[in-house]
Amino acid sequence: MTALVLALAITAAQILLGIAMACAAYRAFRGPRAQDRILGLDALYLAGMLLLLTYGIQTGRTIFFEAALIIAVLGFAGTVALAKFLMRGEVIE
Repeated sequence: MTALVLALAITAAQILLGIAMACAAYRAFRGPRAQDRILGLDALYLAGMLLLLTYGIQTGRTIFFEAALIIAVLGFAGTVALAKFLMRGEVIE
């Protein structure tokens, strides 16, 4: 019974994360300002990372956890660089 509940919960989480990715992609493409687009991209990489984590839990393979870690680090660095660019007009001082 608990394995079935876990499988259904992971599947439901994956569906909801897919919907969240669609909403974030809409915000990233149609955002009225650059700040909205950056937040949309931030939410998009975060939902993608979580989708990889849930898929890793579902399959039991560790490669998905490593890929999620790489996406998290690169997404954070990209968000910081874009925010710094919007604040100062340059990334490297």
